[in-house]
Amino acid sequence: MVVRNLLLVGGIGFLVWGSAALGLWSGDIVVPVSGVKIHFTLATSALWTAIGCTAMALWMVWDSKIGKVRSRERLLDEIRWTGSERVLDVGCGRGLMLIGAAKRLTSGTATGIDIWQAEDLSGNRPEATLNNAQREGVANRIEVKTADMRQIPFPDGTFDVIVSCAAIHNLYVREDRAKTIREVARVLKPGGQALIADIRHLRQYAATFRERGCAVERRIGSRIVTVLLALITIGALRPATLIVRKAA
Repeated sequence: MVVRNLLLVGGIGFLVWGSAALGLWSGDIVVPVSGVKIHFTLATSALWTAIGCTAMALWMVWDSKIGKVRSRERLLDEIRWTGSERVLDVGCGRGLMLIGAAKRLTSGTATGIDIWQAEDLSGNRPEATLNNAQREGVANRIEVKTADMRQIPFPDGTFDVIVSCAAIHNLYVREDRAKTIREVARVLKPGGQALIADIRHLRQYAATFRERGCAVERRIGSRIVTVLLALITIGALRPATLIVRKAA
């Protein structure tokens, strides 16, 4: 839906600019204010808007088909895999990280939990995740459960590796996010690793992990890019990834 809307706005922008370029109208809007005529160059603004929206739409399509997989592989390379791990994906969605982790397993298994909110991810349902796993040839190593990340339904120390990508920020209440990180730390085995990639709140996650006896081994992501995105989006986007290890 977002891609469609971006392309729609882009198309309208090119139409507005093109009609002015063909001489069908001046391309300017004149607004009289207190006897003074103020000119707004609508055609030029429409062109830049069209270019920006179309470029963003094309990038989103590319990212969904190619970019996300490349990024996933780079992130999962940060974990030292043996193939026998028991993995949990918190907020697994349609299974991007879950399937990537399962591909690195031999005797291990990967479990994904989600509450399948379509407003967070279009087509978000367990059947879609299982279908994707089937297509990728890892259905025999994957299971999915309907569960709230604030109350993970597994005993303490169940998982060797826990991953989560762009999911926890969907909890808008700070304490809910803290509950989730505490739950991740609880079900992580001593000596186990967690990989948390998100678009904001990474400082809060790191502080909560430390409170629960987990060390942040490294933070992945360009500080410059994070600062630029924070400025451009007025603080809405501050992406980074945490690699965390629970004390043995």
